[in-house]
Amino acid sequence: MVGHWWDWTPHPSGAEYTLGVEEEVMLLHPEDWSLAQQIDLVMDALPEDLAGHVTAETHKSALELATGVHEGAAAIHGELADHRRRLSTELEAIGLRAAGAGTHPFAVWQETVVSSGQRQQAVYGSMRELARREPTFALHVHVGVPDPDRAICIADRLRVHLPLLLALSANSPFWQGRDTGLASARTPLFQAFPRVGIPRAFHSYEEYVSVVDLLIRCDAFPEPTFLWWDVRPQPVFGTVEVRIMDAQAGVRETVALVALVQCLARLEGEEGFAPEAAIEAPEILDENRFLGARDGVEGRLVDPVEQRRVPVPELVTRLLVAARPHAQDLGCEAELGEVERLLARPGQARQLEAARGSGQLPGLVRELAEEFVAES
Repeated sequence: MVGHWWDWTPHPSGAEYTLGVEEEVMLLHPEDWSLAQQIDLVMDALPEDLAGHVTAETHKSALELATGVHEGAAAIHGELADHRRRLSTELEAIGLRAAGAGTHPFAVWQETVVSSGQRQQAVYGSMRELARREPTFALHVHVGVPDPDRAICIADRLRVHLPLLLALSANSPFWQGRDTGLASARTPLFQAFPRVGIPRAFHSYEEYVSVVDLLIRCDAFPEPTFLWWDVRPQPVFGTVEVRIMDAQAGVRETVALVALVQCLARLEGEEGFAPEAAIEAPEILDENRFLGARDGVEGRLVDPVEQRRVPVPELVTRLLVAARPHAQDLGCEAELGEVERLLARPGQARQLEAARGSGQLPGLVRELAEEFVAES
């Protein structure tokens, strides 16, 4: 018997705060470091076991690389590093490369091709020419929660931390060959799609299901994965999925963010750390989201309790102090410690520095491709 879309499917072990990661990856021509619209060629070339971790994205120049389910960030690190190495080997055999960043620095929409898969064509049918904007590349982190009401509670509270996660992950300062002045140009680009951004607080799974099922029954969209919110429950996996972050160049940066998300989910699930004044302030969360995308780690976010703007490094320091006991319990202290590297040398700053070199933007993309497999 076929179940309902809202049936909650936790991990069979019943473990809480398990991890799964999906990172969107750009395909490249190494001759000029432009985007390669070659997902069909790639999927045909991959061995079966690796292909099971790769899916096509909306655009033919992108793919999604997914891990299995793990209890800790260290295991995620190992699997992601292995997938990246193996993917790079297969791509080089067909004359392509891969890299991670929130945007390709000099792609233009006229070169964008929508993938031919059923889902991708459904997105194009719904979005029309909006689907042909320049591709963007995000990092998605799933945290396992056995109970759906508890998942909604965690998702509601994680909303408060999303702008900070965006600021830390910001890795897309360039768009169409220009320095945008934004730390994450991916964020406003993706905003062209509907059903994006920070969702409202739902307070109960029943309320969430009622709202989403009405939209599905009215044919607004076919199923709940067409909700591209920055955080969302994923009933089919029994997870809360955080989707706001830019894709990262290196594995270490990726895993640092994964560890932080896992610790924040446990912090909110066990302690309820976020203040109610922030949870129930959507206008402040939206403004902080913009500030995080614009200024990255150099920004200052609005604190509704203190009623002032607080520098991102100060907010991160506070959060790390609160998260460290949970990192000890989860076994990810080392990975969480890497967050301080993101504060010191964020992705968008490294990109700006690389683009000032002799290779300019193509040289920057070459460096991103090298960093894709540089760390293990």
